[in-house]
Amino acid sequence: MKHVVLFDLDGTLTDPKEGITKSVQYALSKFDIHIPDLDVLIPFIGPPLKTSFMEDYHFSEAQAERAIFYYRERFQTVGLYENHLFDGVIDMLEALQRKGVRLAIATSKPTVFAIEIANHFQFAHYFEYIVGSELDGTRSAKSEVIAEALRLLDVSPEDCYMVGDRKHDMLGAAENHVESIGVTFGYGSHEELASAQANHIVHTLAALKDIIL
Repeated sequence: MKHVVLFDLDGTLTDPKEGITKSVQYALSKFDIHIPDLDVLIPFIGPPLKTSFMEDYHFSEAQAERAIFYYRERFQTVGLYENHLFDGVIDMLEALQRKGVRLAIATSKPTVFAIEIANHFQFAHYFEYIVGSELDGTRSAKSEVIAEALRLLDVSPEDCYMVGDRKHDMLGAAENHVESIGVTFGYGSHEELASAQANHIVHTLAALKDIIL
């Protein structure tokens, strides 16, 4: 049994669809790109925003940074709270804590937003650290976030799991020699997680808890 678990936030602990997609919709509208169907914007959930704007809408780096400015204009006041915990998350976190498992969040979302969400929805106290990217765009790669979480926890990668729902979580874990668990109840498909060579793929929180314990 490993003694440390890093959790992604969006699509792993919480369902942030409404807040993220509406904030992306708002940002794109500033470029005269109008997306009425929020489901079209689901691929923005999980990866770094800059990557998604550049890859999905062919923005230049400068355009992507401007789009992130508009995104945050809405997200930090409204979108943060258009979110909810997946059913069973608290029960799982409490079960892991009772077994002495150390917990941290490793997310591509800016740390300040991740902390605000965890405090607002009252689950921050389960985690020793909440590690994300910086508002200036640094530490946006998932591998960098995971490396910082490992440094703060002062643990060996071999004693740690990384749990997430997108390929970036699996690839970031592999770069840090951390065993990965992909979950399909978020926004990444089984195929996406398998292609990123997730060490384990689970479909429910119960199955996730079983692997960890």
